[in-house]
Amino acid sequence: MNISYKWLREYLDTDLGAEALAEALTSIGLETGSVERVESIRGGLAGIVIGKVLTCEIHPDSDHLHITTVDLGDPQNPVQIVCGAPNVAAGQTVVVATVGTTLYSPDGESFKIKRSKIRGVESLGMICAEDEIGVGNSHDGIIVLPAEADALIGHPASEYYKIDDDFIIEVDLTPNRIDAASHYGVARDLAAYLSCHADAVKAHRPSVDGFAVDEPQGRAVSVEVADTAGCVRYCGLTIEGVTVGDSPEWLRDKLNAIGMHPVNNVVDITNFILHAFGQPLHAFDADTLAADKVVVRRATEGAKFTTLDGVERTLDAADLMICDAEQARCMAGVFGGLDSGVTDATTRVFLESACFNATSVRRTARRHGISTDSSFRFERGVDPNGCMYALKLAAMLIKETAGGKICGQPVDIYPVAVNPAHVEMEFSDFARLIGREIPADTVRTILESLECHVTDNDGHLGIDVPTYRVDVTRPCDIIEDVLRIYGYNNIAMSDELHACLSFKTAVDAADDFRRLLAEQLCGAGYSEILNNSLTARAYYTDNATYPAEGCVELLNPLSQELNVMRRTLLYGGLETLAHNINRRAADLALYEFGNVYSAKAGTEPTAEQPLAPYTEGARLALWLTGNARTGNWLRPTEEATFYDLKATVEAILRRAGIAAVFNQTEADGDIFDAAMEITTTKGATPLGTIGIVSRKTLRMADIKAAVFFAELDWDAVARLAQRHRTVFSPLPRTQAVRRDLSLLLDAGTDMAQIQTAVRRCDSKLIHSVSLFDVYEGKNLPAGKKSYAISIEIQDDEKTLQDKHIDKIMSKVTETLRRTFGAELR
Repeated sequence: MNISYKWLREYLDTDLGAEALAEALTSIGLETGSVERVESIRGGLAGIVIGKVLTCEIHPDSDHLHITTVDLGDPQNPVQIVCGAPNVAAGQTVVVATVGTTLYSPDGESFKIKRSKIRGVESLGMICAEDEIGVGNSHDGIIVLPAEADALIGHPASEYYKIDDDFIIEVDLTPNRIDAASHYGVARDLAAYLSCHADAVKAHRPSVDGFAVDEPQGRAVSVEVADTAGCVRYCGLTIEGVTVGDSPEWLRDKLNAIGMHPVNNVVDITNFILHAFGQPLHAFDADTLAADKVVVRRATEGAKFTTLDGVERTLDAADLMICDAEQARCMAGVFGGLDSGVTDATTRVFLESACFNATSVRRTARRHGISTDSSFRFERGVDPNGCMYALKLAAMLIKETAGGKICGQPVDIYPVAVNPAHVEMEFSDFARLIGREIPADTVRTILESLECHVTDNDGHLGIDVPTYRVDVTRPCDIIEDVLRIYGYNNIAMSDELHACLSFKTAVDAADDFRRLLAEQLCGAGYSEILNNSLTARAYYTDNATYPAEGCVELLNPLSQELNVMRRTLLYGGLETLAHNINRRAADLALYEFGNVYSAKAGTEPTAEQPLAPYTEGARLALWLTGNARTGNWLRPTEEATFYDLKATVEAILRRAGIAAVFNQTEADGDIFDAAMEITTTKGATPLGTIGIVSRKTLRMADIKAAVFFAELDWDAVARLAQRHRTVFSPLPRTQAVRRDLSLLLDAGTDMAQIQTAVRRCDSKLIHSVSLFDVYEGKNLPAGKKSYAISIEIQDDEKTLQDKHIDKIMSKVTETLRRTFGAELR
């Protein structure tokens, strides 16, 4: 939000400079992002002075140039200037740009005045026209000032033109501080700060005591509020005989300073009131209102409505609308209709000042993807008790700038008045929560400067909070408000340190294990990422693995790209991969710890279980793409493969003490082209999935390279890891025996099945089963392939004899023959 320093000082009497004022605002919770100087005339007329033409002669080598001598404050040493203006003459008081001055042309270009010779005659400056210094548009001749300006000869021209630069202060509002979303609101808060730390001062605003109805029996627009839940208060009045035109200079300057484009005098007044006092207004062309009537009601479901931006929108039955007797004219508190505003032909205006329900406005704005200055304020809570003041002041200003007469008494429909919030608390609460004593008189001064009404009954406080402070309703809110004005920096740090002994819980252990695995993954070359839990529903449309029906949808999504909670970490990671690949960082190994969310079909929330339809679970996801190793003079580049990722997952599970099995599963093409399910050895606990991301999914993410992805159920992994206890085990005293087998198998047999079958032959002595060669093709029967496997057999206590080894190998061979039809080669 932009705040004009000059505008702000109209509501607050302070000599505090712009920079110091910005620091004060930051200290009281209205953080300032920047302070930018704005010049009413570019360059501020620096280097330009008032001068007196002493002599003026025709240039000997030109029929239109003149040689002048000009007094710039030292009559004994006048300056010689060659001037080409037709109206220059001796005795004139003029505006002179001295040597070294930079002037700016209307198109933004600049040039510097230099000492020069014009047709052989030295010239030490320039006598200026209006457009050359930015004080007007005329270029017919030089500026000739009236005789009374003689007293300023030698003085800067900025004194004569009363150049007063402004400063624009950018204030970053937190969502709870909508009371400060205006110049007067900021002045009011700043007044409390100054009253506490300097002289007592109070923010002031223009009086509306001069408001009067010109024609009490005149033709006025009537108002009906059919939905009082959505419309807390509705005020309005009718003005006849208005002349729509350009706004006066003071109004244009104010709006231009904060970055708003002036439209016309009526619309500009409504914008002025909005940014001055935080109350949104809307001006209707009253002659376009059917039956001279305004109705506040809910929309008809499915009705079409075209807004000011020319977009046709489909209304929801929950949308609150401002209508006439026949049709909708505005989305209440959000956006006007295409033909609802004031035009150059308007002569009769109906002025609206209202307070709409914050939730209703917020839902309508989000539903239609609209954000305006009005909706920004209404959805955070506009003060209903400020509506009538804003209406009266706006009407007085419209009469002043556009003429007209107020017809009929103002409408004020206020079914249930909003009263100040009442808070009961003790003085001792301040010291208890802050940790330091603040004098009672200081607390009372701060509260009263914040316009709170305070009663003190022997240390028990009764505080009535102004209705514009919608965020202050509890004792802790009062204490926070007092502390921000008093100053957090004024609370000294304690010399005491309080500590207690604690014992590691299951949650602590899980966090420690997570950090341990994160370090392991970083050591393996992986980088951690953190993606948004919100994602696009489009990812789950026509998705068999994660159907859209299982998504947790947001009621008021920020956008269509962030309208559901994620069901898998996959898509956020693919967005990160695409972002990096598009920036020539294509070799990526990433991991993420995050939660996923889903909705249970066919269940409804109840009072006992309000979140029954929803589940939440933790996941660990890994992505691998590009090259696993960059080539150099010693070895070639190696592309990352599925098995690189599988090795990483196996290392994670080994670190967790989990014996896992990778079983090939059928891929549906929505997530994977090829995939394996990961379970515990007994298959009782599913641990996750690993595979090659499908081409369909990669096209959705605009990725052309192969991507390998694994997602582990972190809740299950962490739970099993806690059960694992690492105990000391001495190194075996014997050597392992290795036996190799070359097998001829059906092409559909996978290695995981062979490993499981071989281990079952003697789970105590067979320590490992690994694959070291695969062959398919020439010299093998159709539908067959060759596996070369290595089996390690070891007894940790004694050396195995050949007969024991041969017995185990015979059993292995027989098991493979019987189970898979394997033949030894």
